[in-house]
Amino acid sequence: MAFANSAYAAYQNTGIKTASQGKLVVLLYEGAIKNLKNALECFNSTEKVEARNIEKFGNYLMKTQDIISELQVSLNMDKGGQIASNLMSLYVYFNQELTSANITKDKAKLESVLNMITELYTAWSSAASSEANTRRYSAGSGLNIQG
Repeated sequence: MAFANSAYAAYQNTGIKTASQGKLVVLLYEGAIKNLKNALECFNSTEKVEARNIEKFGNYLMKTQDIISELQVSLNMDKGGQIASNLMSLYVYFNQELTSANITKDKAKLESVLNMITELYTAWSSAASSEANTRRYSAGSGLNIQG
């Protein structure tokens, strides 16, 4: 079993190391979404985080904030123009909301951040797919078989 886990980890590591920048952003969004959903699962039927889940809840939010911070530092503010500036503002807002939600255990704030991150994920997934298709097409069209 340990071999299977290490083989899978090596496969994932290779996938990350060989991914395009767009795909890496998509992977970061996927991680944020996963951690936010896990945090939301810590709420019970009365919309409260039980004492036994508080540590897990906080850890999921900290992981999400780490991912958002990584997204922030990956922005190229010089070349990104208004889009990079808008994304930076969103990321700052997300981290503020997550900090507040961690303190107050506010489920609505988590759901709001999750919805916005999911929208960004969808847009980046589409862009990364288009980028991959463009690269594949342009790489193939550049081949010169004439001697």
